[in-house]
Amino acid sequence: TSRIDSTSIAIWKAKKFKHDLHKAVCASDGFFPYRDSIDELYQAGVTAVIQPGGSKGDEECIYACDELDMTMIFTGYRHFKH
Repeated sequence: TSRIDSTSIAIWKAKKFKHDLHKAVCASDGFFPYRDSIDELYQAGVTAVIQPGGSKGDEECIYACDELDMTMIFTGYRHFKH
């Protein structure tokens, strides 16, 4: 599953239904393996992300959030199972 595609679709749907993403929070039931989704969320106006964590890319995503002055919260709990 492509996290960046999912991120793009979520942003597109929010805008389609006229939601204001300025200072919005993104909640994800899966972790972010790369910073690309973080960067896209930031460009859309999102200021905080809550996610389960557990990716090899967690440090990269933490660094991206620190760099962009975004809040990152790790729940440590996956909401879906494979």
